[in-house]
Amino acid sequence: MRLGLLSGYSGAQMGLPMDTILEAEHAGFDSVWTAEAYGSDAITPLAWIGAMTKKIRLGTGIMQMPGRTPAMTAMTAMTIDALSGGRFILGIGPSGPQVVEGWHGVSYGKPLQRTREYIEIVRTILAREVPVEHHGKEFDIPYTGPGASGLGKPLKSILHGRKDMPIYTASISPKGIALAGEIADGVIPVWMNPERWDIYDAPLKEGFAKTGGKKSLNNFDVAPFVTCIMGPDVEKCRMPVKGMLALYIGGMGARAKNFYNDYAKRLGYEDVAGKIQDAFLAGKKAEAMAMVPDKLVDEVALVGNRERIADRLKAWKASPVKTMLIGTGDINTVRALAEICL
Repeated sequence: MRLGLLSGYSGAQMGLPMDTILEAEHAGFDSVWTAEAYGSDAITPLAWIGAMTKKIRLGTGIMQMPGRTPAMTAMTAMTIDALSGGRFILGIGPSGPQVVEGWHGVSYGKPLQRTREYIEIVRTILAREVPVEHHGKEFDIPYTGPGASGLGKPLKSILHGRKDMPIYTASISPKGIALAGEIADGVIPVWMNPERWDIYDAPLKEGFAKTGGKKSLNNFDVAPFVTCIMGPDVEKCRMPVKGMLALYIGGMGARAKNFYNDYAKRLGYEDVAGKIQDAFLAGKKAEAMAMVPDKLVDEVALVGNRERIADRLKAWKASPVKTMLIGTGDINTVRALAEICL
């Protein structure tokens, strides 16, 4: 089992838990991951982390595709990868319509089609075998649409990138998981229950089948976010996880378009997912949080004392999951997980 550490994105003030990150590297964690929403970006802090570390891999979980052209993402990825000695993992995702249209000011469009074309363009840039030319449904390179000067020409990257740079996509929908299996090197679920592998098994097999035998779980990574809160009082440890789940299931998206609510239903919580959403959207956030079942928390997170967490880790180790991206800000938890898993 590989362990990654989630650094996440900033709150109102920018900061990085460098002591915890450096301890994770020392303890044998495989990777550290940054994120972005509509505050700090994912790359700037990761560059800082890369300069302060020596061997831990550097992942974005995730870079928002609508916020950057594929070429800019490829340029950024090649740059940080070169400066870090080939440690970069490119994690990308579609974000959600509220952020895409409300923050970036572009159409949410068709995220699956965008992902397919985006990765194709990025891989073409990394390969440097031909100048980039792509005329798809989402991207037109060189641009030929309204307002075009007609002077655009296909180009190759000046910088020579790493052809085999790993690309992960964030997804929890069946079609998104299948697409990841087909065109990416890994998938990043926002959370998952290791004992519900059936949710991932069929979509991944569908995606692998489209590669003509080139892809399988042997060369594909499932790397879910796993919050870990270690302490003697399991009820107290569950509370932050309940807050996070209430936010995502209840309020991370519109009532009719909340991917996390749909995902909770597929995990077996159809009735309570609707009630959590009703309460959260009515402004009753504490009530929504209280509705999150202990069982769901215990399935998708690691909570409680060291012995309890070690026991739950048995289910993760028995699953096809190869990488756990751990959400914790506690340096002692990092040390304990390294001792248990590595």
